[in-house]
Amino acid sequence: METYKILVVDDEPDLEPLILQRMRRNIRSGRYRFVFARNGIEALQRLGEQEDIDMVLSDINMPQMDGLTLLEQIPKVDPNIRSVIISAYGDMKNIRTAMNRGAFDFVTKPLDFKDLRHTIERTLKHLIEWRSALASRDQLVMLQNELDVASKIQQSILPTRFPTTNNYDVFGAMEPARNVGGDFYDIFMLESGHIGLAIADVSDKGVPASLFMMSSRTLLKGTAIGIPEPGHVLGDVNDLLYEDNDAAMFVTVIYAAYSPDSGRITYANGGHNPPLIVHTDGTSTLLKPIGGLALGVAPGMMFPQDTIQLAPNETLVLYTDGVTEAMDADDEEFGVERLQAIFAGAPPSGAREATEAIFHAVHAFAGDTPQSDDITCLSVFRRPGS
Repeated sequence: METYKILVVDDEPDLEPLILQRMRRNIRSGRYRFVFARNGIEALQRLGEQEDIDMVLSDINMPQMDGLTLLEQIPKVDPNIRSVIISAYGDMKNIRTAMNRGAFDFVTKPLDFKDLRHTIERTLKHLIEWRSALASRDQLVMLQNELDVASKIQQSILPTRFPTTNNYDVFGAMEPARNVGGDFYDIFMLESGHIGLAIADVSDKGVPASLFMMSSRTLLKGTAIGIPEPGHVLGDVNDLLYEDNDAAMFVTVIYAAYSPDSGRITYANGGHNPPLIVHTDGTSTLLKPIGGLALGVAPGMMFPQDTIQLAPNETLVLYTDGVTEAMDADDEEFGVERLQAIFAGAPPSGAREATEAIFHAVHAFAGDTPQSDDITCLSVFRRPGS
């Protein structure tokens, strides 16, 4: 097992023994080695002294040099180091600034060490794929090599753990095409026990689309933590994407906030395929159009939102056009009607079952026809009695 060295930067003296105690299994196994600094100046000294630091986990508020200033300095030492910021819950202004300065992800105080381990592992996984991409960069003589790199980058940031409770369960999957696009989905916790759900499809293909996808995902998650209204979230993300969009890319996205207690789903749609509600009898309904263009096209756009009720034993299905536009040998599209027919008379009993049923139906329809676009689904099932 390769060992990864993590520099922890925080002025709280109790954090060092706490991390060493809570991470002792990872330390004993040789997975992690920790180095500590009390502020940004000490952190830069550690980075200068030790060239094998892989990742920086830094607080924002520190004496002498704060975490945001440190983020600006880290690329000057090593542009390939990945940074994760520690922030107070809801400190959206500083979180946005940190993301704009290169932070890969963030965790909130008080630290949840289960979430911290997951964030560290996802960051390291992305770092591994990024290093692999850099090592292969000089050998990219064919388009397929570039697409393979894009696929690895794309897969490295997708959630691999899905929440399951007595009230609901969630499951998502993305199957990249040979010609990689920029689909992604995400699941994250919000205030008051709500769940943030997102699915998106970036225009274009290859490495540029994957990088734009990563930026879109980070901005969406960071903005959603501090803003409760999905429509406002998409509005802010749209403006941030438009600012540095020299390549004129865009992303279609649905972002929803789900309340497990009540079953209410509030959502906004940025030019994406309408979600599907599968009812208890196997019939299904496409949610009505509510307006909203793709993100990154123009600044100052408004994104209306709507609220729906998910009843017990009902399933919300989010999907990309890789599902409905999948082609068979006769160039016929899979379409919305076939999507709805999957559940006719046989409603799913869980989110995983719903998602896997869609993938199975699309593959059976397409047969040996080469896949031309990413296939992505994210499903939420409200359990009976909730």
